[in-house]
Amino acid sequence: MSDKRYAMVIDLHRCVGCAACDIACKSENNVPVEFHWSNHIIETTGTFPDTRYNYIPTLCNHCENAPCVTNCPTTAMHKSEDGLTLHDTDKCIGCRLCQLSCPYGVIWFNKEDPHQNFMRDSEPAIPGGTSTGQEVAQAADAPIPYYNPARATTYQGIRDRGMVEKCTFCDHRLAVGEDPACVVACPADARIFGDLNDLESPPSKALAKYTPRVLQRDQGTKPHVFYIRNFNK
Repeated sequence: MSDKRYAMVIDLHRCVGCAACDIACKSENNVPVEFHWSNHIIETTGTFPDTRYNYIPTLCNHCENAPCVTNCPTTAMHKSEDGLTLHDTDKCIGCRLCQLSCPYGVIWFNKEDPHQNFMRDSEPAIPGGTSTGQEVAQAADAPIPYYNPARATTYQGIRDRGMVEKCTFCDHRLAVGEDPACVVACPADARIFGDLNDLESPPSKALAKYTPRVLQRDQGTKPHVFYIRNFNK
């Protein structure tokens, strides 16, 4: 059994709402343009000029009591020894029960072969000045222009039609001792990642210092994504 219990703490006071996490996730994990493993909730309350703006980054919560795992009929969606909620594409039958079970809306389904927007891109934005998606993919000798082959070391590099997909905490990076791409890309160090079983780890210290919150606590899923402080704008 693993002695790790991975979790992420997001410091909303440090977050600047730049969405660098969203962009890094797409590039690192070969995520289709229309899918959002890393996303955000935007809330505006009050009446002008007395208004308040909230920006809340979201991703798979890697719940301890993950309903997507409980309701998967083939164990394709499963928990790893170190607490990650992962998906086995070899076992997936595309029934989408995991997607229906997730209270956070962070599981996506490939109705078609993914990345067709690039494959169908045959018209340059500036004739003679820019390349098409097809040309970039061919020049890079990759399935898509921004393809990252490292993603395929632990999980299907590009998920097929009929498959679900979601954030894995960049398990391929964790396997080689690196932090998730969204953590590394954050310019404000708002994302804090590590092992909750280590009391000296950055997330453990952050949770000890500040009162944490989770999304939809009433669902009883015990998320492993925590929020501290506030986005004060």
